[in-house]
Amino acid sequence: MVDGWAHLANPADVAFFFVLGISVALLVGITGVMIYFVIRYSRKRNPVPEDIKEHLPIEILWTVIPTILVLAIFWVGWKGFVYMRTAPPDAMPVKVIARQWSWTFIYPNGKEDGVLRVPVQKPINLLITSADVVHSLFIPAYRIKEDCVPGMETHLWFLPDELGSYDLFCSEYCGVAHSAMITKVEVMPEKDFDEWYQSEKPAAKTSVPGKKDHGPKTAVGHAAALIAAKGCIACHSTDGSPKVGPSFKGIFGKKETVLHDGKEVAVSVDAPFIRRKLLEPEKERVKGFPPIMPSQKGLLKDHEIDELVEYLKTL
Repeated sequence: MVDGWAHLANPADVAFFFVLGISVALLVGITGVMIYFVIRYSRKRNPVPEDIKEHLPIEILWTVIPTILVLAIFWVGWKGFVYMRTAPPDAMPVKVIARQWSWTFIYPNGKEDGVLRVPVQKPINLLITSADVVHSLFIPAYRIKEDCVPGMETHLWFLPDELGSYDLFCSEYCGVAHSAMITKVEVMPEKDFDEWYQSEKPAAKTSVPGKKDHGPKTAVGHAAALIAAKGCIACHSTDGSPKVGPSFKGIFGKKETVLHDGKEVAVSVDAPFIRRKLLEPEKERVKGFPPIMPSQKGLLKDHEIDELVEYLKTL
């Protein structure tokens, strides 16, 4: 259970308004003293200035008061920091994988999604990593932000206290499509979340040799959702329009010039090429496009690659 700070936004808000209140009080107080001094000690009232060399009470006062204020600000910030870094024991763990330029959320039962779906009033513990470069997960509505570091797991928790849809995006510049690395936090009623959570997980199915797990239509549908979840559409369009990478439309069977070992080689975009491109993208980089595609090795299952091939055939 969470403690008295019911909303995780509160620690950040409390610290912010505490410092703001002190700043406003100092602004008003100092400005008031300045105005008083201008009037009280004007040249008309005091034609002969008096030199005050020392005043022990004032010196103690302007040393003690700032010290108390600094310690108070530290205490409020530290209390909020400890609260934000200590997830409740009953928090639901959700693994977060950031990659250029998409988010993948993996739940305890293996279900994956490109949107962070959570039940209302249930603490959520995010276990965060990156598949390529440094990203930063930021949910403004909950005042939380944490770096996503390759080869390292960071963590962050929050309490979704109200139903609704909230922005989640990367706040660390991570490449040309950084601005497109946006998704949502969908806070759902507990019943609706349980229905979604227990629903079939197509992507978790495994292929059986000699037997198809999915029909052609189902595979194409899964692949369309997969390229959105993996962030492929940030660089590749499906309508023929140019982006950072070549468009998926009409790509299958097309002849492309690739750079292989520093030499230009003409290849046909077939199933083996697509597989190689996904697993070792820089080994055969399509001429005219920057070297920014991350490897999907360990991130895509064999049957998912097969579905992607089938999907490209339909475009």
